[in-house]
Amino acid sequence: MLITGKCHCGNIAFDLDWEGESPEIPARACGCSFCAKHGGVWTSNPRATLAVDVGNAALLSKYAFGTRTATFYVCSRCGAVPVVTSEIAGHLYAVVNVNAFENIEPSWLRRGAANFEGEDVESRLARRRRNWIADVRITEGARSSDMYGQEPTR
Repeated sequence: MLITGKCHCGNIAFDLDWEGESPEIPARACGCSFCAKHGGVWTSNPRATLAVDVGNAALLSKYAFGTRTATFYVCSRCGAVPVVTSEIAGHLYAVVNVNAFENIEPSWLRRGAANFEGEDVESRLARRRRNWIADVRITEGARSSDMYGQEPTR
């Protein structure tokens, strides 16, 4: 199943090739202060493939806090955070924000809370290696250039 998503203005867009046709997608609302303030509700499938395209890299802000083991992709134009990556032993892993999905029926999302408070760095990285998307490609400007810079339709 191909899931598409993007930030509000479309500068950070992704295609998530989800393994299987199951209409159930786990959606974890992270309780950390950054995710709570930005509405981060994350999903991943270790068998999925993720292709991220940043239309205008000058409008991309990367943010890392705490353990600095995750990088949040923040659109400087609209403020949305559609993707988070983590580089572990030279390999890039990712999760995507279900709030950025474009073509998924909301009833398919199985929402729940996630709290990683007190998790040590080694355990955190091992969890990500097991659960996060392991096939991740990030490009700049690969999508149609006419979608960037326009006001989103309401």
